[in-house]
Amino acid sequence: MKLKFSVGDLTIHRVIEQETTFLEARDMLPDLTPDMLAENRGWMQKAGALDDKDTLILCFQSYVVKTPHHTILIDSCIGNDKPRPTRPKWNMKTDETYMRALNAAGFSPSDIDFVMCTHLHVDHVGWNTRLQNGRWVPTFPKARYVFAKNEFDYWTEQNAKAEVPPFADSVLPVVEAKQSQIVAHDFALGDHGRILPTPGHTPGHVAFTFGKARDDVVFSGDLMHTPLQTLYPELSPRFDVDPKQAGVTRRSFLERYCDTDTLCCTAHFPSPSSGKIKRKGNGFTCEMV
Repeated sequence: MKLKFSVGDLTIHRVIEQETTFLEARDMLPDLTPDMLAENRGWMQKAGALDDKDTLILCFQSYVVKTPHHTILIDSCIGNDKPRPTRPKWNMKTDETYMRALNAAGFSPSDIDFVMCTHLHVDHVGWNTRLQNGRWVPTFPKARYVFAKNEFDYWTEQNAKAEVPPFADSVLPVVEAKQSQIVAHDFALGDHGRILPTPGHTPGHVAFTFGKARDDVVFSGDLMHTPLQTLYPELSPRFDVDPKQAGVTRRSFLERYCDTDTLCCTAHFPSPSSGKIKRKGNGFTCEMV
């Protein structure tokens, strides 16, 4: 299984927490018809994206990007000790899988300069914090945590109406520790890192692009969860806040990177999770590297 890529002057490591069955395909993708599923079942199973019961297989992972100047963690996965009663595989987890994978890639938490979150959903912020003497503290002690302002404002508003547990235990403690950096869409990290607004899944969802003067690599977050969505960009999962907007954003993103040399690193596609976008009919494929 490929866990390390080099692109331009960047090195990218995958840090996998879980690669597992998630939801039945037609449960997660309400507009997926039985015919569409039948037509695509073969290649989806071969790609390791679907099991024999039509359940989607998703990878839950972070990426560590090493630029000539910084070490950056993209999305921080699920986390330990977090009460997540609706997701048994995530609830009050205590395993060492994630930290072992980070160490195996050659990093410790104190090596991370920036943590960048594509959005603030539960499985993208979990390791932002860890439990220490009954308190949530930042896992990465020297890191600046980058949150897009639109996204942060949206969840601040939701949390004010009723507590959003991942926001309360995995985002606010970082803000309280004065390690957060709330940024606009013109944010850049030196000449290597930029934000690409990709709204729809959540109102402030962003992708991150890296490379000197060009996009050598893009991290797409939850812009798409499964390879089926490259073929049918308008196919949105039931947890997209704005499914129509997400479909428009997805198609525009795929058009942008289609037939270019940009490596697209997805959050949830099955291993190896990263590939080049190619055109296929009215849709696209992500040809895995």
